[in-house]
Amino acid sequence: MEPDRSERKGSPMEAHAGRRYVVTGAASGIGAATVTALTEAGARVVAVDLAWDDLAGGGDRVERVALDVADREQWAELAARLEDASAADAASGPAGTVGDDDVRLDGLVNAAGITRRARLDDVTADDFEQAFAVNAIGPALGMQVLAPLMPAGGSVVNVGSAAGTMAHYGIAYGASKWALRGLSRVASMELGPLGIRVNAIHPGYIETPMTASAPPAFLEASIRVAPLGRSGTPDDVAPLVGFLLSDESTYLSGAEIAVDGGQSAHGGAKALSDALRAASSETTDVGAQTNGTLTESQEVHGRHQ
Repeated sequence: MEPDRSERKGSPMEAHAGRRYVVTGAASGIGAATVTALTEAGARVVAVDLAWDDLAGGGDRVERVALDVADREQWAELAARLEDASAADAASGPAGTVGDDDVRLDGLVNAAGITRRARLDDVTADDFEQAFAVNAIGPALGMQVLAPLMPAGGSVVNVGSAAGTMAHYGIAYGASKWALRGLSRVASMELGPLGIRVNAIHPGYIETPMTASAPPAFLEASIRVAPLGRSGTPDDVAPLVGFLLSDESTYLSGAEIAVDGGQSAHGGAKALSDALRAASSETTDVGAQTNGTLTESQEVHGRHQ
């Protein structure tokens, strides 16, 4: 089913006026930045998190909801609230509200996540259960319960991790993000006939409260392996989420997009490249010191670069 694009806007972040989205993990990090970007573009957002201190805050376009993403009953209660809100909007009738034939829910962003950093030699079953409950089961339940509220043109964005694209030392966390990749692909296949798109993004080191709790060595190493040579911010990620929710990406589904400064693209080759560049520089320096005359071993080294 093809969505109606008759009122399609020019900029991805201008294409959300009058729309309604659910964003999980909305109290901080990528989720919070996404809520801000969407509301500034005119959308209404149901901001889901367990960390809200004040459910009444957030502004006119934001409804804060405390919800455990691993609890299907709480998802069902949210779906019922969305249906009730749509009915109330339809009854009120002013321009810009949701009418009988309009969208009840335009999209879902599964940004809630937890980290578990135990390595293989000391990981526990609880580590796996907790990581999978939030990082994999939560998004699966959200898609299962909320997809029926979406019309053709609806969009789901699952926030994975670079840890789900490579070997990650935190085995429970990494495994749960690998699982989310599979869930996203299956959901794109299952929901595609309904006109609902599902895509996954995989951030690298993004400056959030979660990554702030990691040892400083993790940040230093993350910057070292990222070709762009810096960490990312939630504002580096939110525009991509907005694009995937918008009508500018209507034929994009089942995709996986890295937002990691190039970290996952080189597959570990950056360390080799950097080592060879350093060795080449050293060889050049030695050649200069010997008036351009290289030893036999230096010549052989150069031929093998």
